[in-house]
Amino acid sequence: MAENTDPVHAERQGAVALVTISHSPVNAISRAVAAGILEALGAAEADPECRALVLTGAGERYFSAGADLTEFPAGGDQVAGSVEVTRRLEGSRLPVVAAVNGIAYGGGCEIALACDLRICAEGARFGQPEIKLGIMPGWGGTQRLPRLAGRGPALEMLLTGDPIDAARGLACGLVTRVVPAGRLGEEALELARLLAQRPPLAVAAIKRAVHHGLDGTLEAGLRREQEEFVRLLGSEDAREGLIAFLEKRPPTWHGR
Repeated sequence: MAENTDPVHAERQGAVALVTISHSPVNAISRAVAAGILEALGAAEADPECRALVLTGAGERYFSAGADLTEFPAGGDQVAGSVEVTRRLEGSRLPVVAAVNGIAYGGGCEIALACDLRICAEGARFGQPEIKLGIMPGWGGTQRLPRLAGRGPALEMLLTGDPIDAARGLACGLVTRVVPAGRLGEEALELARLLAQRPPLAVAAIKRAVHHGLDGTLEAGLRREQEEFVRLLGSEDAREGLIAFLEKRPPTWHGR
């Protein structure tokens, strides 16, 4: 059997899509990697039986060390493709869990930031070292990092270029959960399976309300929440949830 040389591997584990960046030696984000993530995400979204996605890196050392610098002279299309990855992950109907198995620097950190939840191994490290190259983050780091970790910790990371470890990431809100390295894969899949059991219309509506709400004023966010709430009330899933509660049985979600 021929060896699989694709820089992104995708497989299904029940209702969960597992997407792995596999671009040795450091899982750098090349144009091919960005395209592979987008293709895997698109396939998962198109499958109504898929309800959650886990994104991770191959091996034990690197989630992703960032942009593939060998492609940087080409510039624009790589930047545009990677920005699209972060936008699509954030805007996906699927809850996306980043399983950060090691180093997440630069664009790798920015892709993790665009996921909904971040579980990391104890040895994981997060960093935005672009300033040390005379540049700055270009895939959302200056916007998503302060929203997750707070302005002070984010500016320290952005202006010094120095990384933080998993414990500090957890303390500042960047990380959802820290687990032993040997447990990372199963912990991430377990969380994704739990999310996959939630009603898909409500999951997507909550993601929209949070992400769009944080882009404006509190009043605008509250209006968006009410719009999503009213829309959900008319769904079959909402009726099923109420009936199942009254009948004291588990609900069956259909996504409509």
